Amino acid sequence: MNEVLRLKKKAAELRSLVFDIIYEAKTGHTGSDLSCTDILTVLYYKILKNDPNNPDDENRDRYIQSKGHAAEILWAILADRGYFDKEELKTFSKYKSRLMGHPNNKVEGVEMNTGSLGHGLGLSVGVALAAKIDKKDYKTYTLMGDGELAEGSVWEAAIAASHYKLDNLTAIIDNNGLQITGTTTEVMMTEPLAEKWRAFGWYVLEVNGNDIEELINAFEDNSNVDKPKMIIAHTVKGKGFDKSENQIGWHHRVPNEEEYLEAKKQFKVQEGNYE
Repeated sequence: MNEVLRLKKKAAELRSLVFDIIYEAKTGHTGSDLSCTDILTVLYYKILKNDPNNPDDENRDRYIQSKGHAAEILWAILADRGYFDKEELKTFSKYKSRLMGHPNNKVEGVEMNTGSLGHGLGLSVGVALAAKIDKKDYKTYTLMGDGELAEGSVWEAAIAASHYKLDNLTAIIDNNGLQITGTTTEVMMTEPLAEKWRAFGWYVLEVNGNDIEELINAFEDNSNVDKPKMIIAHTVKGKGFDKSENQIGWHHRVPNEEEYLEAKKQFKVQEGNYE
């Protein structure tokens, strides 16, 4: 199996696991998880230099999930990678569980607590700047939602990243066009995104964020000398399950039994397509 097919199969497996987590817990940001699954699959199974057996390695790449409400896909990936036992996924959002509705650094593999939108990029700028000061080779990555771009702190961080020439920083926008209260254009118009980020001094790439090959090429593009890299990933909210795709009602929704079983069948077919 070639690498692209391997990653497509893994993404289908992870989407299925996300549905297990959310259906078991009766809570979760289903649509938000599914839109960024392909992005995080490429990042965690191809790009990031990290070791679940040595999660505190000083030279590891850092990932900070600014889009913290999509925690279920992150928990699924960390468990699948071996940071903690998959059985713990059954405790998601239950009393005394470490696996909350947003990332927290009591869990192996999580760098920082996130969830209050607009904080992740600033934190990532600090981490990337520290690497420059300490002359370390590790890279820093952060995933943002398109809705959180209305936060002023994002743009303060954007200016700082450019000022300090943080070419060891890559930010990704999960640009699915929908947030909990409406479309991003209705709630707060942030387009044209590419022009804005270029004006702030970033090296900008636009890709289909649900296309594994395009994502690999974007992550591996090293043309951003002296500039932070921005990947604008155009995605489909609820990607992978036909009833949730581009449906704002699935931003935070638990599938009923019929939907759960139907989705599981669809993900199984998708896995088989890539074997």
